[in-house]
Amino acid sequence: MSQQLPDVQATSPDVTVGLNRVGVTGVEKLVEVARPEKRPLVFMAEFEVYVDLPSWRKGADMSRNMEVIDETLEAAVDEPTYRIQDVPGEAAQRLLDKHEYTTRAEVRMEAEYVVREQTPVSDRETQSATDIIAAATATEEGTQKTIGARVTGMTVCPCSQGMSEARARETLRDLDVDDEVVDEFLDEVPQPGHSQRGHATLTIESDDADVDIRDLVDVARDAMSARIYNLAKRPDEDHMTYESHRNAKFVEDCVRSLAEGVVETFPDLPDDAVVTMKQSNDESIHQHNAHAERVAEFTTLKSEVNGG
Repeated sequence: MSQQLPDVQATSPDVTVGLNRVGVTGVEKLVEVARPEKRPLVFMAEFEVYVDLPSWRKGADMSRNMEVIDETLEAAVDEPTYRIQDVPGEAAQRLLDKHEYTTRAEVRMEAEYVVREQTPVSDRETQSATDIIAAATATEEGTQKTIGARVTGMTVCPCSQGMSEARARETLRDLDVDDEVVDEFLDEVPQPGHSQRGHATLTIESDDADVDIRDLVDVARDAMSARIYNLAKRPDEDHMTYESHRNAKFVEDCVRSLAEGVVETFPDLPDDAVVTMKQSNDESIHQHNAHAERVAEFTTLKSEVNGG
């Protein structure tokens, strides 16, 4: 006769305090996303899976959470999934259905997305790696899905560039160069400023927004002073240096550029879609880093960008 194993998780805890998040992290799975008339995108993704836990229950069913992830990813392979955010969305809904005691289920995944592209001047083929973020939260009211990207680029500080320009202007005047020529020279040759590697994070949360991840990546990369490339010959390095100094931006400017890019690229987003924009710069001449961010509904962002 087989012995029934006790369900310890279902017993009452010694301290009756509810928990917002209980689950598993660091779960690695292969995810395939179909594309019409193209090869599917394949990611090695890392998942976080959570449910809330009422005060009367001692623990969550960790093995059941793992079972849900496995079932969901198998379903994603068997039936075409065309949106990355639908993978955590389906998993979150399954979690909610399988845990009768929970009112909220969350699933988050991150994966590396490799983009093939050409270098800007030498036209050599190269690859750029981007972090893809997808998440979903399921409740009785429905499922909110998030799609986003975290990219790396280059920024140049306008403040230090302004000081260099002032020094160059004074030096040229001391050499009896006409002011008109000085202005023309400085317009054509941007002056040095301290540069930094920048990290832009852009996510869009909505229940049904149709967002192409490649467009999202482009918006994030273009929000900084210049794109950077994994492979760069000397002409490409010169191009990146020139472009970044011609387009110097504070960390705050990068977030505003993210906002402008979202409004221009995704005009049909639902008004209640929540857009999160973050920029962090690894300062080169300071021991600290710079950071700025904005979270807003699309209708508010659209009004501000359009001057409303």
